[in-house]
Amino acid sequence: MDGVIVIDKPEGWTSHDVVNKVRRIAGTKKVGHLGTLDPIATGVLPLVMERATRLAQFYTRSDKIYEGLVRFGWSTTTYDRAGEPTSYEREVTVDPEELECHLERFRGEFLQTPPAVSAKKVDGKRAYDLARKNVAVELEPVKVHVYELTVLSIDGALVKLRAHCSGGTYMRSIAHDLGLAMGPGAHLAELRRVASGEFELDQARTLEQLERLAADERLVDAFVPAAKLLPGMPSVFVDDVTARQVRNGRNFPASPFRSQPASKFVKAVTRTGELVAIGEAVLPNLYHPVVVL
Repeated sequence: MDGVIVIDKPEGWTSHDVVNKVRRIAGTKKVGHLGTLDPIATGVLPLVMERATRLAQFYTRSDKIYEGLVRFGWSTTTYDRAGEPTSYEREVTVDPEELECHLERFRGEFLQTPPAVSAKKVDGKRAYDLARKNVAVELEPVKVHVYELTVLSIDGALVKLRAHCSGGTYMRSIAHDLGLAMGPGAHLAELRRVASGEFELDQARTLEQLERLAADERLVDAFVPAAKLLPGMPSVFVDDVTARQVRNGRNFPASPFRSQPASKFVKAVTRTGELVAIGEAVLPNLYHPVVVL
C-alpha cells in the first residue's frame, strides 16, 4: 500500500474531505495530499499512502497545470465565486487584444500576493481562519513562475485560461489581479487541475471508482508504486544486504559507470522493484539515506 493514488477531486469537497474519505476506503490513517485544491476546484489530487507519505517533502514545489474560467464584471472577497462581491456587477465584453496585452504581465517570473482567504500561514495560523474572524490579513508577495498562460476561449465576460505554473501559484490571484488591471474586476468561476507534478488527469480515479475497486479487492489497481514515484530522480539498485544496511542509516554507493549523470538525490531500489530509501550525495558516487521507507 506504499505509493500514490491520484483522485479526480469532486467540486464542493475540501482536500481534507477527500483524504478522510480515502482513509475510510483504504482502511488506513496514513494518507496525505500533495497540494491543496480549493472546494470549487476539481481535478488531479495526488494522495500519498502509508510509508510513501515520507516522500511528500519532494513534491512541495511541483509544477501544476490548470484550466480556469475567469468571470469579468465584479471581484469577490475570496477571488473566486465562493466569495462575497467587493464591487458592483458590470456588463463586460472582453476584448481579445486588450486581454492578451494584460496577460503578458502574468507570464514568466513575478511576485504574486496570495488571496487573504488561503491556506497560507500568518503567525502560525491559517489565513482563511483569520479572515473568517474578520482579522485583517496582509500576506507577503511570493515569487512564482508561470511557464505558459494561454487563452482557450472568450465568451462575452467569460475567459477560459490554461496555465502551467510553479507550485504555490494561485489562479485566483491571477483572475483577481487581471480584473483590477483591466478595470471591471474579475474572479475565478471554475478551476480544474489537469496535472500536478508527474501526475496527470488520465491517471485519476473518482471516489466512486475507488470505492468499487475496494469492494472488488482491487484497490492496488489504482496505485502508483513508491518505486515509480519521482521519475526524474535516478535509481540505484541495491542487493538485499545493502538494503538492510541502508535501512539502518548506512551510506550506499552508486556505480561511477552509471549511464545517468551525477544527481543530488537518488532512489535506492531493490531488484524486485521495492523503494528502500532516498539518498543524498555526500561524496561523488556515495549517498546517505535521508528518507527510509
